[in-house]
Amino acid sequence: MTSSKPFTLIAAVIFALIAVIHVIRLVTHFQVIVGSHVLPGWISLLGVAIPAVLAWGLFREARR
Repeated sequence: MTSSKPFTLIAAVIFALIAVIHVIRLVTHFQVIVGSHVLPGWISLLGVAIPAVLAWGLFREARR
């Protein structure tokens, strides 16, 4: 018996989109400026890794 978990799937898609946006930032060298500070590119490495792992786990959870 399979159960439907729509909110888990929605959360997984959101995390996956966040990871993709950070990959785009890394590829295009897009600068993010907060106040008077430019955020370094290595922050997007975390912005890819963490949401990608969360999305992967949520996609697995949604399939159960």
